[in-house]
Amino acid sequence: MAKSEPKSRRKKKAAAEPRSRGIAADAIGSGTPPAAVSRLAESIEADGGTVLAPYRDPLGGNWQIFAALPIDLVEPTPFQRDLSKPHVERLSAAMDKLGRYLDPMIVVRSEQGKYWTPNGNHRLAALRQLGAQSVVAIAVPDIEVAHRILLLNTEKAHNLRERSLEVIRLAELLAESESRLENEYEIEFEEPALLTLGLCYQENGRFAGGAYHPILRRVEQWESAGLPKALETRRERAARILELDAAVSEAMKKLKERGFESPYLRPFVVARINPIRFKRGTADADEVIDTMLAAARKFDTSRVRPDQVAKAGGAPEE
Repeated sequence: MAKSEPKSRRKKKAAAEPRSRGIAADAIGSGTPPAAVSRLAESIEADGGTVLAPYRDPLGGNWQIFAALPIDLVEPTPFQRDLSKPHVERLSAAMDKLGRYLDPMIVVRSEQGKYWTPNGNHRLAALRQLGAQSVVAIAVPDIEVAHRILLLNTEKAHNLRERSLEVIRLAELLAESESRLENEYEIEFEEPALLTLGLCYQENGRFAGGAYHPILRRVEQWESAGLPKALETRRERAARILELDAAVSEAMKKLKERGFESPYLRPFVVARINPIRFKRGTADADEVIDTMLAAARKFDTSRVRPDQVAKAGGAPEE
C-alpha cells in the first residue's frame, strides 16, 4: 500500500532582523507634524484638553498625539460591545488599590466633538466609577483607526457573541454613509461569518452561534456587492440560520424527552446534519444551510444511541 503523503505544515513567519524596522528612540518626537495632526492638537486644546506631546509611533512612523482629555468628552465607539460589569468592577478595584491609571486608551475625534475609544470602554467605565475627571489617551487623526476594533481591543478577550455584535454594529454604521464593496472591509470585519452571526445575535440574544460558527467559517465568503446590498443578503441568510436553529432546538427537545441530557446536544445534532463534515474544499453557504434545514426537520431521534451523544463534543450552549 502506498504511503500517504505527510500533511504540509504551515510555515512560521520569519522573525524580523533585530532593529531593522521603525524609528529610533531619539527620532520619535523629531520632525514637523502634518496638518491633520496640528488641527487635532488645536481641537484638543479648544475642547479643554491638554496636548502632552505629538510624536510618531515607533513601528509605522504615523503621527499621533499623547493627550489629556476631560472624561466627559470620551465615549466608546457606537458599535462597541456591551460592558461586562464584573470586568469593570475588577478594573475599578485594581485602579483604586494601586492609586494609578497607567494604560492610555486610543481615541479618535468624531465630527460631534466627542473622542471615541475603540479599545477602552471598560477602563473608561472604571475611571468614571472612581470619579475621575480626566483620562490620558493616544489621539489618532485617522477616524478609520476606530473601525479596526477587533485588532485594537485587547483589554478583555472577546467571545464569539461580542465579536459578532461589534462587527455587525460597525457594518451597519458604515452602510449608512458608505457604499464600498463588502470585500474591501476584510481588516475591519475580520471574517464574513461574523457579519451573519451578528445579525442572528441581534434577533436572538441567546442564539448559540458557537454551534454554527465552524460551518459558516468554511462556507461564507466576502460579498462582492456594496455594503448596504451585502447586508440585505446576509439578513436573509441570518433568517434562514435562525429557522435552522429552531428546527435543531426541536430535535433537541425530542432527544431530551427520550432522556438524553448533555451540554453538547446542539453541536451533536448540528454535526449529524452537517453536509460538509467530511468534505474538503468550498461549498455554497445558502445550499449548505438549506440542506441542513431539511435534515433538521426530519431528524430521526429514534436512531440516536446514548454512546453517540456521550462521545459528542464541540461548543456547549453559550
